[in-house]
Amino acid sequence: MDARLLDILVCPLCKGPLEYDKKAQELICHGDRLAFPVRDGIPIMWAEEARKVEPK
Repeated sequence: MDARLLDILVCPLCKGPLEYDKKAQELICHGDRLAFPVRDGIPIMWAEEARKVEPK
């Protein structure tokens, strides 16, 4: 995942910051507790494609 891309991407729902989980290949929004998949290096930023994550 390109660091410059991570700097400009935000959660499509709350516009909050995203954290990249390299191992899981996901962008995580802690505010909405959603994980957006990254497939072939392309972030899939649709709410329907996101999975729920447990709070830390």
